[in-house]
Amino acid sequence: MQPKTVLVTGSSRGIGKAIAFAFGKAGYRVVLNASRSQDALLQTQSELETIGVPVMSILADVSDYTACQSMFAQIRERFGTIDVLVNNAGISQISLFTDLSPTDWQHLLAVNLGSVLNCTHLAVPDMVHNKSGNIINISSMWGSVGASCEAVYAASKGGIHAFTRSMAKELGPSQIRVNAIACGVIDTQMNACFSEEERAMLAEETALMRFGKPEEVANLALFLASEQSGFLTGQIITLDGGML
Repeated sequence: MQPKTVLVTGSSRGIGKAIAFAFGKAGYRVVLNASRSQDALLQTQSELETIGVPVMSILADVSDYTACQSMFAQIRERFGTIDVLVNNAGISQISLFTDLSPTDWQHLLAVNLGSVLNCTHLAVPDMVHNKSGNIINISSMWGSVGASCEAVYAASKGGIHAFTRSMAKELGPSQIRVNAIACGVIDTQMNACFSEEERAMLAEETALMRFGKPEEVANLALFLASEQSGFLTGQIITLDGGML
């Protein structure tokens, strides 16, 4: 049987990289993606190749639909259709909303929410044709409860939650499952902006008294793509160590 193919956007580091490794070790062909960090992308590709994973990497800005079209064309040429799409690419910006410019929030929305729409739009036709597929959106707990000084970030993640539930209903008849992982504070470079005092406070607000690990998000993503979760769709699964 031909191995399945997974596309993980934003996979040169952090959660995306951990997800790529989890799927690669599980026997998937892996497509890596990053918008700018080509060196890190190629390093991740090399690490996967070292452990025998069939992998390709594509530098593409997934907030740009035309760039996504080119990426999907390259994937089809090398691996054929995508079986699992993991929409992981995202950015954050901590600021009062009134201190943001329209350019700031439009960029954040384009990367965090627009990329999900772009890649899903391009992945779905083949999935519908095959009557099979999995879409996993990596989101945030702030999309459910809101966040002071991250209002637009929270709005983008809330949009992902609504889109996830809607697409699960739309694609269910084609046996395509769509779920989202609403992450709590995960120990990645994105959260390196916090001071030691801030990190300690965040850990104290978590029942398990620590940050999550990228590998823990990856393990959940792999479960959501497996037949073990075959009746699970349209869900926003919170992975926050008991913070909410």
